[in-house]
Amino acid sequence: MSAGTSSAPGAQHAGNPAASRPSGDPADLGIDPDQLPDGLVVADEQGRVICFNTAAERITGARARDVLGQRLEKALPLEDLEGRRWWQLTDPYGGLAIRVGQPERNLLLPGGREVLVCARYVRTRPTGPVRRLVVTLRDTEARRRTERSHAELIATVAHELRSPLTSVKGFTATLLAKWERFTDDQKRLMLETVDADADRVTRLIAELLDISRIDSGRLEVRRQPVDIGAAVGRHIQAYVAAGQPADRFLLRVQQPLPDLWADPDKIDQVLSNLLENAVRHGEGTVTIDITATASPREGEDTGTSVTVSDEGPGIPEESMNRVFTRFWRGSKRGGTGLGLYIVKGIVEAHGGTVTVGRAPGAGAEFRFTLPVSAPAYLA
Repeated sequence: MSAGTSSAPGAQHAGNPAASRPSGDPADLGIDPDQLPDGLVVADEQGRVICFNTAAERITGARARDVLGQRLEKALPLEDLEGRRWWQLTDPYGGLAIRVGQPERNLLLPGGREVLVCARYVRTRPTGPVRRLVVTLRDTEARRRTERSHAELIATVAHELRSPLTSVKGFTATLLAKWERFTDDQKRLMLETVDADADRVTRLIAELLDISRIDSGRLEVRRQPVDIGAAVGRHIQAYVAAGQPADRFLLRVQQPLPDLWADPDKIDQVLSNLLENAVRHGEGTVTIDITATASPREGEDTGTSVTVSDEGPGIPEESMNRVFTRFWRGSKRGGTGLGLYIVKGIVEAHGGTVTVGRAPGAGAEFRFTLPVSAPAYLA
């Protein structure tokens, strides 16, 4: 064992080498405390530290060799958020004999560093004296990152919702108050704006629901036969109807393609995000290649690959590892920065993979590959 546990969590520091370890000691289970992901501090029946693992060293900044044998309150001087000394407040050795420990809570180390601390009182018999005090320490940085991510998501959503809702409220209030003053064309224009903003709000709410399902692992995939070439064609037709020149899109479908079983609505969502990304942020011709390829799923031979590329400036090399994270934006041309995160979640829920790279024309190239995933009765 390393220095963190060379004074093994036995009883030699308590002056009794023959004493047996209480149940639950990591060494009894054949576990090296230095391999535990959380900080582990164990004190004996006299309150002296007999185990201080590597994670505890990292979290507290103290050396195991300096604290082994010290009183717990000196080796691990914790305070609550109100500045009270934790060990004096809880009195694990002299308090109520029916207590079994302390639930996890935020405490402060010297210097104000916040840690999550949980304590367990080990007794050889109910209401007997404490034979071991087992303390686990956990760094709060991961939790803080999660909290910051949630706060950023809330701020982004609030910002994105405010603009269309302000527009909807303004136009509807104006129409209700001054209906007779506007011509039919003016009324139509206002109502079309309200309709577009309502669609924008609906789309944002759908994105939030998708993120929630992706993060919780509850994204459901309802597989049906999907004609991926026809699906891409529908999206191209919609862009052309909205004013994009037809020659901006080039669709190339390699035949024959394997029959693809996937969730058609979610595949439409993936295509919508990737094509919108290419049209909005890219330049030149948007090329969509659909080919048969090796399946990304082990045990299957064939899959379907869709590549969407443009001729724009592309994505900087240093940004490519962040493209599929929340709130990544390739430019300042709008968007919530959630679309590619959702694309990755949907593709992976299908058992597929998605990558980003540089297109032959120097633009951005996104490629997702899906397993065929045909039902067993068609195999």
